[in-house]
Amino acid sequence: MMRSDTIAAIATAPGRAAIGIVRVSGPQLAALVEALVGRPLPARRAVLCELRDSAGELIDEGVAIRFPAPHSYTGEEVLELQAHGGPMVLRLLLKRCLELGARVAEAGEFTLRAFLNDKIDLAQAEGVIDLIDATTERAARCAARSLHGDFSFKIQNLNEMVVDLRIEVEAALDFPEEDLDPIASIDMDARLRGVVGQIASVLEASRQGSLLREGMDVVLVGQPNVGKSSLLNRLAGEDLAIVTDVPGTTRDAIRQLIDLDGIPVRIVDTAGLRTSADAVESIGIARTWEAVSKADLILLLVDARVGESVDDRRILDQLPKGLPRLCVMNKVDLTTAAPRIERSDGGTRVWLSAKTGAGMELLRSALQDAVGWRGGAEGLYLARERHLQALIAAQGHAEEAGRHLRQPELVAEGLRLVQGQLARITGEFTADDLLGEIFSRFCIGK
Repeated sequence: MMRSDTIAAIATAPGRAAIGIVRVSGPQLAALVEALVGRPLPARRAVLCELRDSAGELIDEGVAIRFPAPHSYTGEEVLELQAHGGPMVLRLLLKRCLELGARVAEAGEFTLRAFLNDKIDLAQAEGVIDLIDATTERAARCAARSLHGDFSFKIQNLNEMVVDLRIEVEAALDFPEEDLDPIASIDMDARLRGVVGQIASVLEASRQGSLLREGMDVVLVGQPNVGKSSLLNRLAGEDLAIVTDVPGTTRDAIRQLIDLDGIPVRIVDTAGLRTSADAVESIGIARTWEAVSKADLILLLVDARVGESVDDRRILDQLPKGLPRLCVMNKVDLTTAAPRIERSDGGTRVWLSAKTGAGMELLRSALQDAVGWRGGAEGLYLARERHLQALIAAQGHAEEAGRHLRQPELVAEGLRLVQGQLARITGEFTADDLLGEIFSRFCIGK
């Protein structure tokens, strides 16, 4: 899968800007640099130069920087051209690079080459796109740590523990001593429990970090006029939805992204659930149930003045089985009740006022509890589902090895499987089709 040709792409976002960048990477760029810039470039030094087309006409006056291999992002020769950020200027520069032998880079191909040239491992490569896509400050900081190699370092430490155990177990199998239990002689039981504990620790940090990356979809449901739109506006901190005393005001789903202690939460306000002869409102109600089917958490809003009614319980009965839900008793400002959280076998209820904001911090806390968020971002890893699955599998193999301590061959096989799962995370053992899927999600020029 190694790439040996020259690639080029516009590396800045589409549209007008003060500065735009065209990036080129390949094994030999001297001829391209000479033709485009008119002279050789020193290494890692910004040079003001005239950038010209094939006819010698000036495209722009800009800055060129050459990064020699292997000390570049991709590990190859890299040329970075910085010009005025007009779309046509950048297209002309890219066109000239293509005339000089480069081809247009595929999505994520610069980072793929960095991975193939051992500049970064696969977990770090995924950290690049996670940093670009981060929607909260905590998610960005976690992604930056993954890109820096913190997550990879933890996995490598785990891998070294497993390799050390494999060496000793397989040496004991190859060179057995009479009347000596090879497993007992290297304290395998305690050391395997240590591996399981370390995997569990990394898995927990990864699960928490996954919340920062994936976020959650929260859907507001309830009867008409219970305050769903008011709650959305209060959570968002701005007036997004129209609020009136007229039942059925909200006809379509309204979506808003909010930052919940670093977790990106997509809140969906929906049409009130009731039987309606109004064709437009009926379409909105159908879309409400469509949003519910994709939700991670349901907030059922109830008017605190009347409590849960038969219609509210009917809504609860219609929700998908196993879908987490919170009951929000809204409009406490119109009652003598105080904002509070009630937890019981029947679920969690939060008493609040979306109109005045009383009790909103209680709701935020309940939302975090509902998804298992423990707060803080230090030591978390912005893990993907494949990372979690590999860690779960590694933990299972290690535990299985611990159940067969009297059979060293099974212990050795279990450790081999643990090492294989850890290697999948960093990309030491990864199928080409998985690489294609991962890097295809990057933007062109990265």
